[in-house]
Amino acid sequence: MFRGATVRQHRRGVALSRASPEARCEPGTRPPKGLAHVHFDIVIIGAGSGNMVADSRFDDKSVAIVEEAAFGGTCLNVGCIPSKMFAYTADVVDTVVGAPSFDVPVDQDSVSARWPDARDRIFGRLDRDARDARRGREETPNITVLTGTARFVGEKSLRVELADGSTTDVSGDRIVVAAGSRPVVPDALAGDDIGCHTSDSIMRIDEAPTRLAVLGGGYIGAEFAHIFSRFGSAVTIIEPSKTLLSGHDETITDTFTTVSSGRFDLRLENSVTAARRTADGIVLSLENGDTLTVDTVLVATGRTPNTDRLDCAAAGLDMDDDGHLLTDAQQRTNVDGIFALGDICASVPLKHVANREAKVVAHNLADPDHPLRMDDDLVPSAVFTIPQIASIGKTEQQLRDSNTAYVVAQKKYSDVAFGWAIQDDTGLCKILADPDSGRILGAHILGPQAATMIHILSVAMQFDISAQDLARRPFWTHPALPELIENTLLDIQ
Repeated sequence: MFRGATVRQHRRGVALSRASPEARCEPGTRPPKGLAHVHFDIVIIGAGSGNMVADSRFDDKSVAIVEEAAFGGTCLNVGCIPSKMFAYTADVVDTVVGAPSFDVPVDQDSVSARWPDARDRIFGRLDRDARDARRGREETPNITVLTGTARFVGEKSLRVELADGSTTDVSGDRIVVAAGSRPVVPDALAGDDIGCHTSDSIMRIDEAPTRLAVLGGGYIGAEFAHIFSRFGSAVTIIEPSKTLLSGHDETITDTFTTVSSGRFDLRLENSVTAARRTADGIVLSLENGDTLTVDTVLVATGRTPNTDRLDCAAAGLDMDDDGHLLTDAQQRTNVDGIFALGDICASVPLKHVANREAKVVAHNLADPDHPLRMDDDLVPSAVFTIPQIASIGKTEQQLRDSNTAYVVAQKKYSDVAFGWAIQDDTGLCKILADPDSGRILGAHILGPQAATMIHILSVAMQFDISAQDLARRPFWTHPALPELIENTLLDIQ
């Protein structure tokens, strides 16, 4: 059941706990209450993608999962899933508003989305899923769920502050760090009197604001601008760069910025220098001297890894200059037996990447003699706005800056029959390829179904199918939007 009653010593001679007793948690058991220190086979910090690690291969191992918040992590609770459910609702509103252009009469003044109802519908499902996920782990015989926050106190040793205020020390033969990241709030907006929101809180508000300022024109800011504009908010986006979605291919950013200028009040090459609350709302002072009064501020200026809250230096873990844990292709840190995955790592901060990393970690814990390696060179990404955006591989400016030879082809949605059907005059597909081999180097789509269509090009790039073979060998359904990809490929010489 539980082994040992002596105080374990850290290898540097520092006691992990002065209290007694301590025990080793055996598989199929849970530690009794009151133990000052418990040792597990595996300790997982974070129940987002980290929760995927403890699958049936570890039924004969004792596992502790430390999670301070709801199970499911950022994605399920405050990130990609609820935001895309809101975004789809906004898409429906956009479709209804646009119905008259298809000869479907609509009283546009009567078209509105009810924020409280949408919020309750979305989180009524997701909160239940998070509770079920926690309950499922609590009912698993070999898993101990510790609700609280963890800090390293030594190599493979942690102090957990539990929800009731008590603490317990745990250690593990192997540790998986999957503690994620959190939004960053600029100093000018950090005061309690401002009450600004981040993506962690904005989706739980009671009503959509009349006037919303979004700080940051990246994918998070762009998606929430789309959402709230269709829930009736007048949206202003404040962005330091010349375009929205900087970092995407320049053709995409230029087109998206032009389209967005007709939907939002864009304050580009600008930032907030000060903020104060008045009787009329929140007054923002901008770098160019302008002022802006709004009801609500959403900060979407970036995220920072949670390594500082874990005291990773106490475990001797290496980090980059931004605080991300450094891992190798097997998701191993520099400390033997400690793995890391997800946003806390210096990897691509996307849920589908974190899930793949979790699979790599689980395999390498179960079968270390035949390790899997993580490869995130070709990761598709999507922005769920109107228009929708999806990308994979290199941008044209990246190829140009690296002096890589390439050819480029570009087609509009209006160049194919289904584009006529949906009356799209802004969408496009852009593909970059090696001029000699036809190997696809990058692909970028802006328009309806972009997030789905990008997978055609993702598969081709993963399996090294040339642009010419992809264009000519499959049958392309006519008339359907993927013909846009076919026609773009055919233009690559």
